[in-house]
Amino acid sequence: MAPTAERGFAPYPVIRPMLAAVGPLPAEGDDAAWAFEAKWDGARCIINTPGDGTIRLITRAGNDATMTYPELGALGEQLRGPPAVLDGEVVVLDAQGRPDFGLLQRRMGVVNPRRTARLAMEHPVHLVLFDVMYLGRSLLDAPYHERRSVLYGLDLRGPNWSVPAHMEGHGRQAWEASLRSGIEGVVAKKLNSVYTPGVRSPDWRKTKHVQTLDVIIGGWAEGRGGLAGLPGAVLVGVEDPLGLRYVGSVGSGLSDRERRDLAQYLSVIARAESPFINPVDVPGAHWAEPRLVAEITFSGWTSADRLRHPIWHRLRPDLTRLG
Repeated sequence: MAPTAERGFAPYPVIRPMLAAVGPLPAEGDDAAWAFEAKWDGARCIINTPGDGTIRLITRAGNDATMTYPELGALGEQLRGPPAVLDGEVVVLDAQGRPDFGLLQRRMGVVNPRRTARLAMEHPVHLVLFDVMYLGRSLLDAPYHERRSVLYGLDLRGPNWSVPAHMEGHGRQAWEASLRSGIEGVVAKKLNSVYTPGVRSPDWRKTKHVQTLDVIIGGWAEGRGGLAGLPGAVLVGVEDPLGLRYVGSVGSGLSDRERRDLAQYLSVIARAESPFINPVDVPGAHWAEPRLVAEITFSGWTSADRLRHPIWHRLRPDLTRLG
């Protein structure tokens, strides 16, 4: 898919981001043909520059985010020279240096200059750069390993941007390193893969870390539309020395039948007050005695000790807590 030029507006082509397919890590015997990068829990962004010291940031949806992330503007000075188009991910790092999508959401879509300036101080973003598709000429047909070499050669380092190293071969080592670092997962990219704009290609493969956890249901939030009167999500917690600690709501993965069954179960054990020892930021919550145990999957924890990307798996009647 060839890029189209913004004739009369910019000397660089419009390039949509290439997308990764979901899949397992390549088999160990195939490692040598792949490179491995960290999978960042952020927002995809295409960085465009005419080479005059300015940049333009375009989201995956095609929206202009240049004003939303003013702290990235200085990157333009390091990109002075030929027009360029780069690919990356905008993240907000927590106190431990791990991406926190919840913090990033506070930044997304904000364009008011005064507010963006304040948020840039409170929750500064970091731009992770991992590809270059144009540098005075198209690099779309260049293999991944060549584009990576060009990207490293630009020596892009700053307080709010970086080019993290990748690993060639050794996929299992990359996987273990991402686990230790609290990163969301790994993206495997074929060393000889070209850049295909807007295409979800099997030449790029993303694999997330998924954890399983047993949680205790302490309430529910009513669904909307066709789910009126049924749980749109259940409010769950984990055992704490002081009591039941709320860790988030789980709605994804629930079938209609499971919602109906849960509505019956929870109506029998309804209670007037929250069973959680900490605040629950869910308006109109319905409470229940903390007896039902569910198994969920999730990708990690937020800085506020909430579940990240929780998905319902099943009810665990064998672990039901007695009153």
